[in-house]
Parts: sequence; structure tokens; C-alpha cells
Amino acid sequence: MATTTATPCGLARFALTLRRRLGLFGGAFDPPHRAHLLVAQEALKQCGLSRVVLIPNGVPPQKGETSGTKEDRFRMVQLLVRGRRGLTASRIEIDREGPSYTIDTIRAMKDDYPGGLCFILGADRLLGIDTWREYRALLRSVPFVVAPRAGIPLSSFSGPPYDEATVRVLDMAAVDLSSSFVRERVASGEMIESWVPRGVAAYVRSRGLYRTGGSERAHRE
Repeated sequence: MATTTATPCGLARFALTLRRRLGLFGGAFDPPHRAHLLVAQEALKQCGLSRVVLIPNGVPPQKGETSGTKEDRFRMVQLLVRGRRGLTASRIEIDREGPSYTIDTIRAMKDDYPGGLCFILGADRLLGIDTWREYRALLRSVPFVVAPRAGIPLSSFSGPPYDEATVRVLDMAAVDLSSSFVRERVASGEMIESWVPRGVAAYVRSRGLYRTGGSERAHRE
């Protein structure tokens, strides 16, 4: 049965399943922003994970074309986690040909991490998981660590297909920031340091990213 309470991961119930696991945090990261960073840090701390690996999609199957190239997005994720203990970036999906399916990434990484994996995502993405490739196998494959999202009640995950999964909700305020919002601010000529770290903001400026077409391509991460 899915667990949707917001109790600390360090409780005995979760110690065997999450403590010292490697947390995988995938997404388009177009661009990565402070909410992504906060979710990664809270998952690391609350669940006692060994590390959190941020994995930018090479070709996001749910979103299609991205505004930033995959190399731009990978470099921005590197800048996001630079100097942050316990957080790293991975090229596994950037370097893979074809769409970046989460189930493929988990299968590829599982044997390399005998301590186990978990997958970190926002409640909005979990709500749409029935559109993901082999979603039932995915739900059974690893525990899910979920960041609350504004407007999505935890009761949404109390029935099928979530009863096939181990779901752990982070004890944190609901996330209410999206990459589309950041892109729209750039397209409007605004400064974005309030929403992304300075290194990411500087990279966006130096590469001329998101200056046009921000709202036409808007999507939520």
C-alpha cells in the first residue's frame, strides 16, 4: 500500500528501504532552478540518502523539444550542484540515443548500486505516471520520493496504481516554481537570480538562452 504521510525518512519503517540509497532525480531541467535544488537537498537530508544524482533527459519523452540543448541543460545542472555536498550530475540520459525513459535508466543503474536506488520527483509528475513507459514495472522497481506540489492533495496517491509502489512524501512546503516561469522571465528581459543560482543565471545570459519563444514552449517541470 502506498505511504503518503509526511513523516521523516529516518523512522525505522523507512530505514531499510531508503537510508544510504542513491537518489535519482530526473527531468528536463530547462533550466534547473532553486526548487530543484531544494527538493534534492531535502531528499538527501530527510531520507539519509548516500547521494542524489540529477539526471537531465537527453530527449524528454513527455515534453518533446526542449528550449535548451541537452549539453546546455547538462552544464546548467553541473552549475546547480557545484560545491553542494552529496549532489552530483549524470550524463547517462544525455549520452543515450533516443527518448530518455526512466525505466531504462533505473535498469541500467540498479546493478551498479547494491545499496539500492530511489527515484525523486514532484507530485505533479507522479500524478501522470500512467503515461510513462512500463509505468507499472516502474512503480514496482524502486521507492519513490515525492515533493509536494501546490494544488495536488496527497489523497491523489491513495489508490491504484500507486498501491503498487512505495511512495514517500517529503516533509516540505509545496513546490510552486517551474522552469517555464524562469524561461518566461528571461524572455521578458528580467533578472532571474531570485529563482536560479548565480552560476546558472550567468550561463543563461552568456549562451543567450530563452530570450525568445519562452511562453510558446512553456511546460512545467
